[in-house]
Amino acid sequence: MGALPRLGLFALALALLFGAGALLGGALDPDARGDAAMGEAGHGEPAGEDAAHAGAEPPRGLAVAAGGLRLVPETTELPRGETVRFRFRIAGEDGRTVSGFEVEHERPMHVIVVRRDLSGYRHLHPRRRADGSWEMPLRLPEAGEYRLYADFVRDGEPQTLGVDLRVPGPYEPRELPHPATTASAGDGYEVALQADGAELAFTVRKDGREVTDLEPYLGARGHLVALREGDLAYLHVHPGSAATEGRDIRFAVEFPSEGRYALYLQFKHEGRVRTAVFTHETAEERDGHAG
Repeated sequence: MGALPRLGLFALALALLFGAGALLGGALDPDARGDAAMGEAGHGEPAGEDAAHAGAEPPRGLAVAAGGLRLVPETTELPRGETVRFRFRIAGEDGRTVSGFEVEHERPMHVIVVRRDLSGYRHLHPRRRADGSWEMPLRLPEAGEYRLYADFVRDGEPQTLGVDLRVPGPYEPRELPHPATTASAGDGYEVALQADGAELAFTVRKDGREVTDLEPYLGARGHLVALREGDLAYLHVHPGSAATEGRDIRFAVEFPSEGRYALYLQFKHEGRVRTAVFTHETAEERDGHAG
């Protein structure tokens, strides 16, 4: 074989060797593929509907574990109509019960329970036991699938972990009511909702007269939780800048995606906490329905 053919074969062998090395390197080092492996949203950016609302607070409560913590309930099945001592704990990565919870809205732990059709809302405050677990009385009068959220702050980080509960028995899920600008809170109380962009303003009336002497509840004139229809993504909405002034109860809200949300407003008057429930659609969803 002449010199030129031998050089050609040598060059071909080198090319095959380097090609195999590149393939092997890609298999051993996933980062060698670059941002393409992260999808069109790019490295570290949200994909899907929530990407369009990347500036909003990401929804919480969709997982039983996050940030190295896990919600561990003593049971996930409850008897219908009976009050039980419901217990749960927050565990770290090593499985041990953690401590170090910070007071937020006057409590170190907030628990929200709601049926998956967004009915039967409850806002509870469990007490801490000597072993570090949490306990509270809980009664679920209707059968169905429920979602329980543990909402807390630890090491300066807000956390919301969620777990499903089951109450055996037949039940018919309720349809989420159509959006309305008023809702009843019982005993002659009516609440009006006005939405202005990212701000929600609530006005409370009793027997037709505006209530201006609301009592503080959890350190504010009102408390608001929003749950997204479908996956029950959880938003613990913080009061707006004017929440302690004026006659309205105001909240700044950044919804993470278009869709319908159940809004649960709680306020205190004449020594009793009351709840008004609204169905709210984001602007994108309203535009879609209009078409």
